[in-house]
Amino acid sequence: MNVYEIKSMEQRLTGNTYPGRGIVLGVTPDGKQSVAAYFIMGRSVNSRNRVFCLEPDGIRTEAHDPALMKDPHLIIYHPVRESGCGLIVTNGDQTDTIWEFLSRGESWEAALRTRQFEDDGPNWTPRISGLQACDGSYKMSILKAADPEGNACARFFWEYPATAGLGHFLHTYVCDGNPVIPTFQGEPERVSIPADIDAFTRELWENLDENNKISLFVRYTDLKTGEKQQRMINKHS
Repeated sequence: MNVYEIKSMEQRLTGNTYPGRGIVLGVTPDGKQSVAAYFIMGRSVNSRNRVFCLEPDGIRTEAHDPALMKDPHLIIYHPVRESGCGLIVTNGDQTDTIWEFLSRGESWEAALRTRQFEDDGPNWTPRISGLQACDGSYKMSILKAADPEGNACARFFWEYPATAGLGHFLHTYVCDGNPVIPTFQGEPERVSIPADIDAFTRELWENLDENNKISLFVRYTDLKTGEKQQRMINKHS
C-alpha cells in the first residue's frame, strides 16, 4: 500500500454517488497559485433546493426556490469567506466562528473546539473545515461523532505545507448509505491539482454524481499578486 499515492479528483469521485460536501485545498504544479474548491450535494428536496451566490468576500448558499425551503437549519450558510489574505472554507456556519476568532487574533483550532458535528442524527454529519494561508500552506479539520449516539465529539486537525501540484480532499461521507451514511474516515486524501482553473472545474463537476450534485465553487489565487480567478456552477441555473 502506497500511503503517499496521489490520485486525480476524477479518480477520487468516479463511482461514488454521495461523498456529501467536499473541500479541496492545494497548489498548482508551478507553485505559483493556491487552489480552493468546495462542492455540495444533496439527497432531499430541501437540500437540493440550493444555489451558491457570490459575496464580496466569498460565497453564500441560498434557496433556489424560497417557496420550497422547509428548514434553513444546516443548509444556509457562508461556506467560503476571506480572512485577511487567507481563505476559510467550510461546510457550515463554523465559517463565521472561525472568522470571528481569527479577527480577534485567536487560533482556528480554538474556534473549532467550540463547535461539534451537526445535530442531524443518526448521521451526525461531520463539520469539515479548511484554512488557506497567504503562502499557499493550509490546514484542514473534521469534527465528527465519537459514538453512534452522538454523545461526544472527536476533533481532528491537519496542517500541510504548500507543495507544487499537490492538494488534499476532505469530504463529509465515505459514500452513500441507508439508513445511516458512513462518515469520512482517515486523513484527507492526496490529490493532483491541475494548472488550469477551467480544467479543474470541469474535472470536479463532471465527476460528481449527476443526481446528487448541487453546486461547485473553485478559486485560484496568485501567491505573489493576490489576483484571483473564480468559477461557480449551480445545477439550478
